[in-house]
Amino acid sequence: MNHEKDYDRDFDREDHLSSDHLRHILQSSHDIEVKLMREYLIAADRIHDNPELKERLKNFAEGNAKRTDQLLDELKNYQ
Repeated sequence: MNHEKDYDRDFDREDHLSSDHLRHILQSSHDIEVKLMREYLIAADRIHDNPELKERLKNFAEGNAKRTDQLLDELKNYQ
């Protein structure tokens, strides 16, 4: 292992992520996931001639919904 590239070998916390910054990252990620989920569902609702694509978009939205729930759980730990 190359210890020159080990960023916290000297236990310097200059790269430490504060709770506020982490909360901001989680909230921003949540907002993005919600937006994507809505866009996938709206697009799926408007597709009438390609059932396979419609189903894939719905599956994408379900994945976003699961990540949204996970992000909300993480956010609860920081409030």
